Amino acid sequence: MLQFISENPWIIAVIVGVLLLIVFLLAGYEKAPSDKVFIISGLRKKPKILIGKAGIRIPFFERKDILIAKQISVDIKTNGYIPTLDFIGVDVDAIAKIALDIESPEGIALAQKNFLNMDENHIREALTDSLQGNMREIIGTINLKEICNNRQKFGDQVQEKAQRDMSALGVKIISCNIQRIIDENELINALGQDNMSKIQKEASIAKAEADRDVAIAQAEAKKLANEAEVNAMTEIAIKQNELSIKEAELQKLSDAKKAEAAAAYRIQEEEQRKILEITATNADIAKQEREVELKAKEAEVKEQELAATIRKQAEAEKYRIEQNAQADLFKRQKEAEAKKYEETQRAEAEKVKAEAAKYAKEQEAAGIAAIGCAEAEAIKQKGIAEAEALERKADAMAKYGRAAILEMIVNTLPDMAAAIAKPLESIDKVTIIDGGGAGNSSGVSSMGGYVPAVLAKTIESVKETTGIDINEIIKADTYDAKVNKNLNVTGIDNDVNVKVDSKTE
Repeated sequence: MLQFISENPWIIAVIVGVLLLIVFLLAGYEKAPSDKVFIISGLRKKPKILIGKAGIRIPFFERKDILIAKQISVDIKTNGYIPTLDFIGVDVDAIAKIALDIESPEGIALAQKNFLNMDENHIREALTDSLQGNMREIIGTINLKEICNNRQKFGDQVQEKAQRDMSALGVKIISCNIQRIIDENELINALGQDNMSKIQKEASIAKAEADRDVAIAQAEAKKLANEAEVNAMTEIAIKQNELSIKEAELQKLSDAKKAEAAAAYRIQEEEQRKILEITATNADIAKQEREVELKAKEAEVKEQELAATIRKQAEAEKYRIEQNAQADLFKRQKEAEAKKYEETQRAEAEKVKAEAAKYAKEQEAAGIAAIGCAEAEAIKQKGIAEAEALERKADAMAKYGRAAILEMIVNTLPDMAAAIAKPLESIDKVTIIDGGGAGNSSGVSSMGGYVPAVLAKTIESVKETTGIDINEIIKADTYDAKVNKNLNVTGIDNDVNVKVDSKTE
């Protein structure tokens, strides 16, 4: 990377330029709060207004100015007694809430001309004189009573009068409230006392009229109350008389009822006494019967306890015997089950062993049969092969004739020689006694000529026995045999015929 930058130095210049541009833009980044107005001017024909949002100011080419957008409280005082419409000097103290008009381009332009970059105190000082003058003018157009009785109307008039002047400055009045009013000769207090006297007079008259109405009402109420009382007393007397008569009647009934109740009480008392005596007698009888029953119950309980004791002992002994018998029975059953299980296992083992032996014999028999079959098949195949070989050999001998017979005879000679020499293998030690002499053929030379001599004798014996002369067959292809002896060998049906015709020289 460093090598690439070193090879391309223009990249450094681009990076530096981008960084400077970023720093330049960050230096010109401006964000106005909601209570202030940022006015960016310079390169633009119309200044850019920022209220509660951000913008870019190009450093060194554009400038930023500030207007205050929040409310400002202005204390308006007359600073002396100002005569009213009725020529009464008053000193008024009011509070006005004002704010720069930033809602319209015209208002912002006027506020920018008059209050640019001014703080609250400077704006308050700039507007106080104008607002005080407007309030003095309004005071001269209304009388003292109107100022005192309707302060809201007075404040609205001051606000309306001052707003025309404030609009020319790019300011709007939000509210105007009258705080305090003082007159020069304390006429306001006198007006208050006059009003107080009128109010007291009216209150006294109202009180007298109220007392009169109360007295009339009280007399009327007393009259009505007296009439009601007389009527009530009459009604009470009538009711009391009726009550006395009713009480006498009730007393008479009460006495009769009391007499009846007394007689009934005595009768009931006698009956109750009789019942008590009968009940006491019955209670004694029942007590005696209960005692008898109790003694019988006690005897029965003792008898039952004795029987229960004997029964429990017998049941315990019976339970013990039964448990022992069950234990012995369970033991014998388990032993019988174990013995039966062993016999079953032994029988199953013998059965498995017998089945295994039977399976082994079957497998052995099957193997022997398979081997026999295989051997018989092999013998059969061998016989077939030998027969086919002999047949092919006979075909070959018939085809080739004398050459085949000659080959057979020649191949047989080594076997014959080996058979003749076979007895010599059993000789462990040979002792040769050579008598010397040139004409003696015994000794070592006789041992060397044993096999050829025996072979010649064998060939001679074959000739004498079968009539086949092997020597003649071998010599049949020679010139002497064909010319001088006229010897021919032919092979017909695997038999060898030798025909010899002797010629006379």
